Amino acid sequence: MRLPIPSVPDTLGIVNIPHVNPSGADSPAAPAPGPDSDGAPAAPGSQPAVDGRASRWQSHREERRRELIKSARRAVHALGSEASMEDIAAASGTSKSVFYRYFGDKAGLQQAVGEVVLNQMQRRIQEAAQSAQTPREGLFAMVSAYLQMAETSPNVYTFVTRHAPGDAEAAGPAISTAGALSHFFAAISDMIARPMRSQLGTGEDKEAVIGYWPNAAIGLVRNAGEQWLASPPGPAKPDQEAMARQITDWLCFGIAPELQAPADAIGQGLP
Repeated sequence: MRLPIPSVPDTLGIVNIPHVNPSGADSPAAPAPGPDSDGAPAAPGSQPAVDGRASRWQSHREERRRELIKSARRAVHALGSEASMEDIAAASGTSKSVFYRYFGDKAGLQQAVGEVVLNQMQRRIQEAAQSAQTPREGLFAMVSAYLQMAETSPNVYTFVTRHAPGDAEAAGPAISTAGALSHFFAAISDMIARPMRSQLGTGEDKEAVIGYWPNAAIGLVRNAGEQWLASPPGPAKPDQEAMARQITDWLCFGIAPELQAPADAIGQGLP
């Protein structure tokens, strides 16, 4: 049976992103910040502005932050996942100090971009799964959506899922987007577990399968998908649809079909 191929738009937001103000200024129309208006906590005993000035400045900062995230995604898409903060700022038409002001450091920028990108991936994968008629179709739809979105920009995908090796700005004991990744994979695991529970029913033996298998499936899909993304184009590299079908077959049947002994070998007493 040939599974339907889901279609996924440009979920990483690489195209049609408006350029930010080349000057790097937060906005000429924004009200000038007061002593406590740049996100710092108000001094003890101070009273909130009654004219809404602080609220307007906060709204401006949030909008500026969204613009910086969009421009950072475009810069990483063009420059690569190992782009430095200075490179990203220059490609965005602003200064490195602006990015540090809004995100703290490169890890903070990765976290912010990761939250946006992974939330979009989660929504698209969920939409793909909801259109499926069978558990196998659902797996194929989810795997296909995942590969399509990652393939939209491998550089952005790599930037938000792990820091660049050897990058001093990103060095640390943990991946900067660990929190966003944990939430993303937990949500995908739950998407897989729900139809499994409906299909398999209840019982301690079934719950053991449902508890372990979705996480094992995610590990297979992620590692196979990332190896596929990193592979150079060539005759040995399958296209996106073929890779999604292969991963789905591995999830459903494992490699048992490849391990079956040929009929002529059985007659010769071979294993």
